[in-house]
Amino acid sequence: MTDIAADRARLLEIVRARAVVHGRVTLSSGTEADYYVDLRRITLDGEASPLVGRVMLDLVADLEFDAVGGLTLGADPVATAMLHARAAAGGRLDAFVVRKAGKAHGLQQRIEGPSVEGRRVLVVEDTSTTGASPLDAAQAVQEAGATVVAVATIADRATGAAERFAEAGLEYRHVFGLADLGLA
Repeated sequence: MTDIAADRARLLEIVRARAVVHGRVTLSSGTEADYYVDLRRITLDGEASPLVGRVMLDLVADLEFDAVGGLTLGADPVATAMLHARAAAGGRLDAFVVRKAGKAHGLQQRIEGPSVEGRRVLVVEDTSTTGASPLDAAQAVQEAGATVVAVATIADRATGAAERFAEAGLEYRHVFGLADLGLA
């Protein structure tokens, strides 16, 4: 059995040391910032990824869902970390990937992985700025027949995502905010 408080503390330590990059950057939303939170440095790291899985599952432990995913690329390692953490705890969780656009060949699917039709799903992302990527993913899975129970991210930049999720009627949770990351 792991100590979730210790997992969260270690994850925060790793995020602060390796993922917070200071300097002028343009975000995916097109806005500029004086720092960048590069969580792929964390979600794809051999030590941090298992922590991500356990901490994210703890964040949403009170919700019922059987699949997790979001818009590629930010959501992919978060979803698979959660899938592996649930499996390590003796449970089952499927993951899915939402493409930015449907494929023009093969089965022409926008959502890859086990079908989400008729299922309760959690939409995840590594970090949220405006919330556009999780909202796009939520719309895609809803169109595919899924029920979105919530949106969850590792880090929230406090730049409008929470408000956009609320406007869309989606519950929103995040593990760390700007103050946790030493950015507020």
